[in-house]
Amino acid sequence: MSTRFFGDIAPIRYEGPESTNPFAFRWYDPDRTVLGKRMEEHLRFAVAYWHSFCGTGIDPFGGDTFIRPWFESQFKGDPMDAARLKADVAFELFDILGIPFFCFHDRDIAPEGATLAESNRNVRAIAEVLAAKMETHRTKLLWGTANLFSNRRYMAGAATNPDPDVFAYAAAQVKNCMDVTKDLGGQNYVLWGGREGYETLVNTRLKQELDQAGRFLSMVVDYKHKIGFKGTILIEPKPQEPTKHQYDYDVGNVYGFLCAHGLENEVRVNIEQNHAILAGHTVEHEIALASALGVFGSLDINRGDYQSGWDTDQFAMNVPELTLTLLEVIRAGGFTTGGLNFDAKIRRQSLDPEDLVHAHVGSMDAIARALLNAAAIVEDGGLDAHVEERYAGWTNGAARAMLNGETTLDAIAARVDAEEINPQPRSGRQEYLENMLNRFS
Repeated sequence: MSTRFFGDIAPIRYEGPESTNPFAFRWYDPDRTVLGKRMEEHLRFAVAYWHSFCGTGIDPFGGDTFIRPWFESQFKGDPMDAARLKADVAFELFDILGIPFFCFHDRDIAPEGATLAESNRNVRAIAEVLAAKMETHRTKLLWGTANLFSNRRYMAGAATNPDPDVFAYAAAQVKNCMDVTKDLGGQNYVLWGGREGYETLVNTRLKQELDQAGRFLSMVVDYKHKIGFKGTILIEPKPQEPTKHQYDYDVGNVYGFLCAHGLENEVRVNIEQNHAILAGHTVEHEIALASALGVFGSLDINRGDYQSGWDTDQFAMNVPELTLTLLEVIRAGGFTTGGLNFDAKIRRQSLDPEDLVHAHVGSMDAIARALLNAAAIVEDGGLDAHVEERYAGWTNGAARAMLNGETTLDAIAARVDAEEINPQPRSGRQEYLENMLNRFS
């Protein structure tokens, strides 16, 4: 039964680029075929339970601005009843958007109890509510994760905490959330470091904490196989915020960590645009690197503010930027179990329920338009042809021998002398290629 939280807003339909209806898609047509695949299958959109239904409008400089009927400050009854109401509202939004997936933390869907046993019972009880709703709605679970950062017990980390009891508590919490994710048919399980890092070396054993993190992740992978969970284990890189020195700083950092613990074939990355910015990268760089290393998994799609040094988590609306993002997703082979999760929050002045709808509709449209741009770039072939030409020299026999380890340093030096090799610089043609890209934006 509808909560009517969103009033009379009807399910959003595709009306085409000429539409001025704010409650219609102009570019997102889920059934449109793009590069041989339905647009919905390319993008695999997901709503983030935490920002959309738990966000209060708080920021580092001001308190709550949103008032929702299921919030503890407003709901005077059983907090589990509030959690059930929140689930009703969530599926109301999912139906309005026609969105295929959602994502959650355990603490998003159910209140924390006085003990872990009580907390886990709460999560399982609401999971049963979600399972029943998923039987009668089209929206399924993209991934679940455990909140190992909000409670004060995790102020010094979870897996990397100096207190072994906190490590054990976190392991038990993750075990429960993995069970719930599997039972709900989740296609991935995510580990977000949150506070896995340190503030100062004065009180930190860095190597021990890295060893703890590696052991924790290894146990997660072992448990995945033990219970027969077929989904993908994902790590979400994030630099600096909230911990000054995060162990999961960026894709390269995470890959080195995975290799150090023999997990590079077991775990992939869930990349976020805003985190890439905070790490000094572009999101397309992080996608391309993850693809090159064989660990590309999923994306938390949002955008950061280039003038703010913190995680603003705005809805992604910049079509030229998104075009480069989707181009790298296509080059990476697209998503398998992953997708585009809206880890984004409406601005603290956007108070009304319809603001949440407008945010998702606008971002879905911007991303869909970017997908069409990226597909057009691929189909045109001009950019790929230039890159192919730029690296064409590596296809000859001598070059292949260098790359394949079939020759030695001194043999290469002798060839340079014998053939009087004297290479001259060639233009990278960056401006020309940027002009070419702008034809598709």
